[in-house]
Amino acid sequence: MKSVTIGEALIRATNYLKKTINENGAAAPRIDAEVLLAHVLGRDRVYLYRETNRELSLAEAGLYRDLVERRAGGEPVAYLTGSKEFMGLDFLVGPHVLIPRPETELMVEYALAVLAGWPAGNRLAVDVGTGSGAIAVSLGCLAPGTAVYAIDLSPDALKIAQKNAVRHDVQVKFYLGDLLSPLSGVLLPGSVALIAANLPYIPGKEISGLPRDVRDYEPLPALDGGGDGLDHYRRLVPQSEVLLAVNGYLLMEITPGQEEAAVALVPAPRWDSRILADLAGRPRLVVARLAQAAGSTGGGNLI
Repeated sequence: MKSVTIGEALIRATNYLKKTINENGAAAPRIDAEVLLAHVLGRDRVYLYRETNRELSLAEAGLYRDLVERRAGGEPVAYLTGSKEFMGLDFLVGPHVLIPRPETELMVEYALAVLAGWPAGNRLAVDVGTGSGAIAVSLGCLAPGTAVYAIDLSPDALKIAQKNAVRHDVQVKFYLGDLLSPLSGVLLPGSVALIAANLPYIPGKEISGLPRDVRDYEPLPALDGGGDGLDHYRRLVPQSEVLLAVNGYLLMEITPGQEEAAVALVPAPRWDSRILADLAGRPRLVVARLAQAAGSTGGGNLI
């Protein structure tokens, strides 16, 4: 069997994946080809360009061929490699958790700004629907002095999140359960500075129209947000009002088109709220500050 170099393997894999772009969602075939080969070789992508004439061993070529074929069938690259970068950190992922998206970094960046302005020694943050733990672990790494709590309904997801906390040597307290209910009796009412929620928000009727690599491989319960996609957030907001301190923040990721209905869930004067757009200019994040505790008249400004 004729040997193949790194450069030749990348060209062949890229051309093969291009044929599946429309059907299977391989929107970046060259990048996919590079990420998969770097994974096979245990190197970074820069190495591929530096050693383009290096010949692959038969074992390397065979493993690479298998991964490319699975990618051509629609399997996400992150599941094939078992990891995904988020906030400059490498996270373990698998079929039990959603793959962290770049647009969710907006939530973490805003959360870091909130926590930086919160009194030291009293920084409590909660990540609801933690999945892989990307948000919780990022806060643990990047917001020193913050006590981070993370909740998920899936035991399998929590196992992955716990591994990521160990991987990055951060202390996160994990709880199994629905929304904020596991924290009843654990945290005092009015004690939390920040609640981050990247809950399922895809309207049920739109699930079938998602790209194949999302629709067929990522966990459906982590995608389906009910009729208009906001069912989980409707239940979360009243629970958040109990745990949040006055001037504490609730952050909720949404999909474009939901902004008006989502803001209606956090009405004035109890809440001050606004929508932030992601880097593509699409409405992505609901920022809601609890301006008033029950029965009080609060004040202050959004940061």
